[in-house]
Amino acid sequence: MDGVPCLRVPQCQAQKLRRSLQSKGALDLSLSLVKDSDGTVLLPILASCLSQLDLQSFRTTVASDDACEVVWSKSALQSKKEKGRASGSKLEKVLQELLESHGERWTEELKRDLPRSFQRHGDLVLLGDTCFVLPLWENMDQQLWSTVARGLGAKRLAKIRRISRDGFRSPEVTMLLGEHSWVKHVDNGISYEFDVTKCMFSAGNITEKLRVAGFDCRGETVVDLYAGIGYFTLPYLVHAKASHVHACEWNPNAVEALKKNLEANGVSDRCTIHQGDNRQLQLCGVADRVNLGLIPSSEDSWSVACRLLRRATGGILHIHQNVTSPVQHSTASDAPQKVSGKKADREVWQAWADDTAKHIASLLKDFTSTQWTTNIQHIEHVKSYAPHVHHVVLDLECRPSRESNHHKY
Repeated sequence: MDGVPCLRVPQCQAQKLRRSLQSKGALDLSLSLVKDSDGTVLLPILASCLSQLDLQSFRTTVASDDACEVVWSKSALQSKKEKGRASGSKLEKVLQELLESHGERWTEELKRDLPRSFQRHGDLVLLGDTCFVLPLWENMDQQLWSTVARGLGAKRLAKIRRISRDGFRSPEVTMLLGEHSWVKHVDNGISYEFDVTKCMFSAGNITEKLRVAGFDCRGETVVDLYAGIGYFTLPYLVHAKASHVHACEWNPNAVEALKKNLEANGVSDRCTIHQGDNRQLQLCGVADRVNLGLIPSSEDSWSVACRLLRRATGGILHIHQNVTSPVQHSTASDAPQKVSGKKADREVWQAWADDTAKHIASLLKDFTSTQWTTNIQHIEHVKSYAPHVHHVVLDLECRPSRESNHHKY
């Protein structure tokens, strides 16, 4: 057949099924997914994997036979490199025209001053602080930003300079073009709205949000100690079906967005917001599951998490952490060498998890005056910040000690 083989899926299930295809090695990573005119999404598939594709399992996931099918797309599915080049070349072209209209000449220095990457939030593009820094751009005034927006296919523009040290990790963002700064994201069928000048959006956590969405939390009470705008609170409520979530957040701007998002997704009735420092939280012994989604470390709130677990039955802690792999020095060279490879990294993650399990068991014993068993259920790698810094999540089961075959700390 002509064209590219694709799995056509509902937009609300696209990220979940994309992840499933990728885990099976069937997703064509060289091509970008495409939103079709009917509201569905085309996920490009490697032709060599078509015969092994279990279409029925995907249909079961979306609960509809006709909402998930293999099609051959004759429309151009741009490669990711081509897509980036096309966006860059259009921006470069319109900026050249702008400079010429001002009697200026295009140079390689100006080309290097263009954005190499940016964040897209609907019709708003968020630029980094390393582009458009040359003095020449200042003479263009608002005409520059209108031209940049046209070149990037955006209606609004903003520029992020740094993350504030105000304790809330608020972004220092300046609006360059547009009347308002609220944006909307839809991930895995969940709507997130926030003010881009006041709140961060953790797009890199999509795999962890998808994993949380796959939990079965029916009948459970969950406490999310760092709720933000609802990154994990919403998947627990919408997809994992938690009976109730206590969402803790001290940034008033994030709380405002969280309230909007709970309402927009129809789950406000199953969530209680606790605004303020979670270390002052008055809840005790209510949680079947506690989410500690703060990096580089949530250790300041481990004792709070222990106090929240049900005294009689315990529960599960999901502990986020940035874990750094050590650098070793070779005797044959003065240059340091990073301990590389997945095996070496996983050994470091395991050592951190073992230490954490012991620490949590000690905290629980101090709090309850009884022995507890902690069991490492899973260590999830979320993303890497550098070659030796990894964001991981430890799923730690904590139970009051009984006769058990679990490893005891």
